Amino acid sequence: MPTSKKEELLYAFLTVLITVPCFVVYCLSIENGGILKIDPMFALKLIPIEFTLAYLTEIFIGSKLATKIAFHAVSPKEYQPKIIEIAIICSTVCVMCPLMSFYATILYKGIFPAFVFHQKGLTIGTFLIQLIPNFLQTVVLNFPFALFGQLFLIQPLVRCIFKKVIKKESR
Repeated sequence: MPTSKKEELLYAFLTVLITVPCFVVYCLSIENGGILKIDPMFALKLIPIEFTLAYLTEIFIGSKLATKIAFHAVSPKEYQPKIIEIAIICSTVCVMCPLMSFYATILYKGIFPAFVFHQKGLTIGTFLIQLIPNFLQTVVLNFPFALFGQLFLIQPLVRCIFKKVIKKESR
């Protein structure tokens, strides 16, 4: 879809803009036992942080690595564009989900909540001992939502918005 560096940055921006709030609500609802138990102020503090982390990760790591993985699996010369697109989406999820789950583990279950809400009892030692199991659990819970969300909701919406924005710019 994107044909220039400017378009790649715009496409990544749109993707992250839609994805991050969805995942913040999803992760916090899992963490707190339901969507109605989410503290909106905590969510509002997380969204800009996660947006920044996701955008930078997508630009510098995610898109490049995902494209290499996708083109290793399917050749653009042999497959239809829709198959290539699906391969890139799946590869992006395989790259971004563990990275963003790592950030989420730190932001939701780590030092960030303790610092923001002045929770007592969480020490760095306790956090480090729990880091790997919490991270693995977060990946397992996020991956299905990420894959199906990107394939069937987020990427179709981003492509639709992207095409409209690019059409307006080209006029």
